[in-house]
Amino acid sequence: MNSPELTVYTYDWLPEFPRGFVRDFRVRWAAEEVGRPYHIATVPSHPRSDAHRAMQPFAQVPMITDGDLTLFESGAIVLHLAEGSPLLPAAKRSEVTQWVIAALNSVEPRIGSWMTAQLAKSMPQIFGPPAPAELEAHLMTGMQGRLSALEGLMADREWITDDFSAADILLVDVLRPAQNEGALEGFPALTAYVERATARPAFQRAMKDHMAHWAAADAARQSSN
Repeated sequence: MNSPELTVYTYDWLPEFPRGFVRDFRVRWAAEEVGRPYHIATVPSHPRSDAHRAMQPFAQVPMITDGDLTLFESGAIVLHLAEGSPLLPAAKRSEVTQWVIAALNSVEPRIGSWMTAQLAKSMPQIFGPPAPAELEAHLMTGMQGRLSALEGLMADREWITDDFSAADILLVDVLRPAQNEGALEGFPALTAYVERATARPAFQRAMKDHMAHWAAADAARQSSN
């Protein structure tokens, strides 16, 4: 029986700084890991449309349609795509789900707050005024606490559970922005973990297509001017 058509929604265009880290990438990666063909549809990045909000009440991406199902939130989508595959083995379902939630709820907000403080230094018009030094130090301490806990766990593991799973897709994608900003220096186990995951062929295919989308968006934008 053929699977229903999978459509992944992302923005029609974004400036360069978030490219490579837009969360539709997580969905592309999961789809590549499970061998699920998909195509891309877009919603306007500005202004956000009523049609977008009808699919995603917060006007964020990604969203998917999978047959009659419409789904948003990257964690929910990755778990959906992982169903029935080695990314979500029955014997490890609860543990994998635990780590998906931990990545998005315990780790990503700490990294995200610190990242926002870094980006505010160069783009205050988007991210608000730069944080005072005391607040930036506090955000760094909070992030490093989470990274230290993960470093201890990953020192003797290849993946966060026994085998590569949906949890690794989410956790590695949460860690990648921190690595990009040099925040994983001093965390060799986490650095090696991210490097293992990003060397996977499915990651490489997903990233190639993700970046090609933005290149095509640039070309379309230029041709319309």
